[in-house]
Amino acid sequence: MSGTDTDPIFIRATSKRNGITSVVIGITGLLVSALWLSFAPDWLFLAGIFITSASLVALLIGWFKLREPDHSIEITPHSITYHHRLGNWDLDWDNVQRIDCPRVRHGLDHVDLEAIGFRIKDYAPFLRSVSPRLATHLLMEQRPLLLQNRDENCATGSCYEQSVFDDKHFKLSDGEVLTGIKAMLANRMTQLRERLGFDVFISATELDRSPGEFSSLMKECQQARHRAVATD
Repeated sequence: MSGTDTDPIFIRATSKRNGITSVVIGITGLLVSALWLSFAPDWLFLAGIFITSASLVALLIGWFKLREPDHSIEITPHSITYHHRLGNWDLDWDNVQRIDCPRVRHGLDHVDLEAIGFRIKDYAPFLRSVSPRLATHLLMEQRPLLLQNRDENCATGSCYEQSVFDDKHFKLSDGEVLTGIKAMLANRMTQLRERLGFDVFISATELDRSPGEFSSLMKECQQARHRAVATD
């Protein structure tokens, strides 16, 4: 960790990079295409349309990049916060049981997924920190994870269709009963724990280093938290 022990660590997603560059390229391309279509001969008209289309795509990509928060993850001595344009989730270190790269069967071998998994002790604090909009996004983003380590008797994956949006009520450890999108997210977390051993996942595109390196960083932070608690 850099700085003092109380300094937060900010992680900037790789998907956030080059946003301004993409916008500049898109605007420049549109200007070039406007001049091209105005002065180029008719037989070069299609080339001008191609430049316009490519410029619009670059502009759109840059706009989506700039919409995301400057930092995807904030790590403090007390908690881990995930930032997204649709909201945040917060996870206290004391509520983290395990952090690692999830592994899946691939034939006779096991391979790491391009993600980081968090196994948590109590769902209640985490679920209360998630906004309904972010919960909806997580359900859609992590849907492909349901097909990992699937039952050998379900080769097509169709037997998991019912569990994709499991909207049964979910009872938290403190007795509160969740309904709606929060219940669906809680049920999804239990399904992913059964298949991959973790409840919450962050994609590698949200990191500024490889999942393995980020996992090592998180384990160091978790050990530092345990030492700090032991000395109090």
